[in-house]
Amino acid sequence: MAAFLGLFAFASAAPQARQSAPELSLSNKLRLAENAAERYALLPNDKDFFFDFNQLPFANSQTSPALTGTHVSLTVVDVPPCAMAAVHLHPRATELFVVTSGHIITEMIPESFILPDGKQRVIRNDLRNNTMAIFPMGAYHTSINPECEPASTVVIFNSEDSGFVNVASQLFSLTNTTIADTTGLAIVGEDIEAIRAAIPPGAIVTVNECLAACGLDRPRL
Repeated sequence: MAAFLGLFAFASAAPQARQSAPELSLSNKLRLAENAAERYALLPNDKDFFFDFNQLPFANSQTSPALTGTHVSLTVVDVPPCAMAAVHLHPRATELFVVTSGHIITEMIPESFILPDGKQRVIRNDLRNNTMAIFPMGAYHTSINPECEPASTVVIFNSEDSGFVNVASQLFSLTNTTIADTTGLAIVGEDIEAIRAAIPPGAIVTVNECLAACGLDRPRL
């Protein structure tokens, strides 16, 4: 035992190779800047204040460092015909969902116990050109393009790191017992496994009835 402890002490005391500190990202350098002059010195080019959504769909402090410290991120999304965003929430941001062309139906559920009878309040809006829906931080929401043509949207978050939670996927990641008890034993055993396997992994799903009405094939999402 003494020999083992001695070996451990020797290993702990042995000189370690010095590792160089990783280079800070530009967004981290901007966070550490002490004043505006230092920030602008880190962004010397006009193109530092330009973003091309044709190249990248999402502008945040990582993809567009000039946004660092603004508490803003945004994305431009073309919503395919018959597409629906999986029910989700953003744990760190309120979302402003703007339709610039086309037709989108949105649904949102805020926190529980909003209504005096204990029922869930469902907020539904029909959006067309230049209209907007507001999804408060943490609220479950979805959006559907019910038409045979694509819709264009701009989505704005009041956070540089809004986060994304796929509600169905996370719920059915819990144990079978937890899911069964949560649903009042309405879903048990093999039914849970079947639902778990059927939940689409991505953020977009399609509406079968709409696809049939439009004569469209189910896309690969």
